[in-house]
Amino acid sequence: MSDQLSQQYLISLGNQFGTPLYVYHAEKIKQQYAKLTTAFKNSDTKFFYACKALTNINVLKYICSLGANVDCSSINEAKLALHAGFPSDRILYTSNGIAFDEIAEAVSLGIIINIDSLSNLEKFGQTYGRSYPVGIRLRPNIMAGGNLKISTGHDRSKFGIPVDQIEKVLDLVKKYDLNIADLHIHTGSEIKDVDVFVKGIEILFDLIPKFADLKFIDLGGGFKVPYKEGDSETNIDELASKVKEAFANHPNPGGRPLQVWFEPGKFLVSECGYFITKVNVIKQTDAATFVSVDSGFNHLIRPMFYDAYHRIENISNPNGQPKRYSVVGNICETDTFAWDRTINEVREGDYLVFYNAGAYGFEMSSNFNSRYKPAEVLVKDNQAHLVRRRDVFEDLLRNQIEL
Repeated sequence: MSDQLSQQYLISLGNQFGTPLYVYHAEKIKQQYAKLTTAFKNSDTKFFYACKALTNINVLKYICSLGANVDCSSINEAKLALHAGFPSDRILYTSNGIAFDEIAEAVSLGIIINIDSLSNLEKFGQTYGRSYPVGIRLRPNIMAGGNLKISTGHDRSKFGIPVDQIEKVLDLVKKYDLNIADLHIHTGSEIKDVDVFVKGIEILFDLIPKFADLKFIDLGGGFKVPYKEGDSETNIDELASKVKEAFANHPNPGGRPLQVWFEPGKFLVSECGYFITKVNVIKQTDAATFVSVDSGFNHLIRPMFYDAYHRIENISNPNGQPKRYSVVGNICETDTFAWDRTINEVREGDYLVFYNAGAYGFEMSSNFNSRYKPAEVLVKDNQAHLVRRRDVFEDLLRNQIEL
């Protein structure tokens, strides 16, 4: 089987497991991870899968088996990673505006921790002092990413400690004799220009000499993947070359060579994912021909939330005459996946597939309108495995307490 699942195979999965349905192709994840490790094979670099993109436990187990590490955004993601078999020293937890007791729980799990506020850094110092190495997430004040909602490094972002507050950080390091093991920055998502990462490195190079215990530099993630025909992705080979060049020109003065970390999430799992839907109704109006499918933004919110583009194909009629359609969902809200999109002729009952559905698809789904969450299937070694069953009515009542 190639790195892309065929239309006929996707139809067979839709018939077998029903729709709407998320399908993930394991070998595509492996291929993406190999791009990273091959490009950086001559450098001391580690990759942490940013698992907020997709946390199905079977996907986590597979990524662990590839040798990747994992990056977590909550303590529960860290617990899932442990459950999936990641050892604690391969789990990175970068907190964001959380209560200190969550950081304390992370310490009890023995995982790697980044702290993103002066307040929690002081609490950490008061509680642990030098006894537990810790990292600091800095905000580099760099604007990058495909959408303001996914840009995290600019000067109005909530993420990280602003670099212009570095003296306050250093005061806390001195006050509590903190062991700062890594400096972390993350500028956003969908970053095509590798010079954005180089610019982040240059900012960190000014700070590196101020931290005597430093071992790692974490440049975050945000690698771009192609969503549209003709789209490019982040040039990983070019990135590896420029990172290597930057460190060759700026060795750690008087200190040990620093290991570089990246946190790819979407890059690893976006293209592995397919979202299969079935056409319920075709509605012809003066403004548009609406294709209503058996899903909505309760299952795939990215088009409505980020104005994100997902390529949509009619896999039931691949040779049909191209026509213009607006693809909409069955939610009782404005719920548009694609407006005025060219798709091969669509008929009621046809299967439509949304590509690049592996990242932030199921992960951001909900039971809005009291509709069921879809099933998930993992295709591995040419075998399709159901890895999450579709919701049933009892799931809507679960955790509710009737009086």
